[in-house]
Amino acid sequence: MNEPITPTQPEPSVAAGEHHLVHRSGWLRAAVLGANDGIISVSSLLVGVASAPSATMSGVFLAGSAALVGGALSMAAGEYVSVSSQSDTEQADLARERRELARAPEQETAELAAIYETRGVSADLARQIAEQMMAHDAIGAHMRDELGLTDELAARPIQAALSSAAAFTAGAAPPLLVAVLAPHRLIAVSVFAAALLLLALLGALGARVGGARIVPAMTRVVFWGATAMGVTAVIGRFVGTSI
Repeated sequence: MNEPITPTQPEPSVAAGEHHLVHRSGWLRAAVLGANDGIISVSSLLVGVASAPSATMSGVFLAGSAALVGGALSMAAGEYVSVSSQSDTEQADLARERRELARAPEQETAELAAIYETRGVSADLARQIAEQMMAHDAIGAHMRDELGLTDELAARPIQAALSSAAAFTAGAAPPLLVAVLAPHRLIAVSVFAAALLLLALLGALGARVGGARIVPAMTRVVFWGATAMGVTAVIGRFVGTSI
């Protein structure tokens, strides 16, 4: 008679419900990159334009609005082209794998078994697993174990484009709003301070969600943001004066 499972023995449902932070790396990187780009690029442009002695409120708003729209569309287009290329490569690999499965199933079974052996499974057991996987879902097994592709990580160009545009807009909109609400003489300073605060929060949030150290993440994003805005402020000041 089998002994009952004690509370110290993990049940299958518990193991299946485990969550790991590495699964967040793809979408987290895209979201942080888009928002970070939106904050730094638009804030830098706003600070540069506002630092010019001849800057007007309408000019600052026009420049910021154009940067927001142009940047969001640029991010969307770039992400769409990039992920579309990735999707084309994935589909080409899957088509080739389907042809190989139809032409030489035995060779593909041996190939799958060899993969399992390299992961520490004994030769006999690896062969049994490969045969069962081939019988259950051959293309799925090769897609996952040979090509390293999964449905969760599959390339989706439209989704990637929309997500990048949304992330950029979310990062760019607050500095533009600050520029609109701030007194004319304080636009550059207000945008600079607001952008640094937003970058610090974004760095902390990204580190928190990704399970990384918060202080280093905040420090590097604030440093590069301050550098970018500082450079554009100097350019705006001197170029605006000469013009």
